[in-house]
Amino acid sequence: MSLATILLTLPVVALLAQPLWAPSWGAGILGEVTAFGVPGAVAALALFFGLVALYCRKLQHLQERVRPDARARSPRSVWLMFAIPFNFVEDFRIIADLGGSLRRDGRLSGSVIRSWKVVGTAWCILQIASLLPGTVGLTSGLLAVAAWAWHWGHTALLGRRLTAPTTA
Repeated sequence: MSLATILLTLPVVALLAQPLWAPSWGAGILGEVTAFGVPGAVAALALFFGLVALYCRKLQHLQERVRPDARARSPRSVWLMFAIPFNFVEDFRIIADLGGSLRRDGRLSGSVIRSWKVVGTAWCILQIASLLPGTVGLTSGLLAVAAWAWHWGHTALLGRRLTAPTTA
């Protein structure tokens, strides 16, 4: 993990800790999770992290389908999405690096790769914005989930395209 990732994570930690330094703004993301009660919070977090694991697996498969000499990072490095709280910043690098790998691989069009990167970057931004208190955070969180779902589906599609047999 780079020094830049560590330094850029500091504002994310500040947002995560917002209920401690600005309790009048609301309980933040942790308050939203605990609103379900302890059993609901545990179930919601287990579901969320299970989905993140499936998404990471799809990203890893995509990177494994890229020619090894075109890879900007190891396919297994996508699992840094679990390195909380650094993942909020590292996700940007993962998307950028995978997009660069796809570009260097050369089997997908530039416009397809650009749209994949734009949506991936959008969900990265929205997930950080979801840490903001109130309506802005809730709205950003809902939009982040939608962008994440689209990106996940697009990732699966690109993976299939890279494994599909070529026809003359």
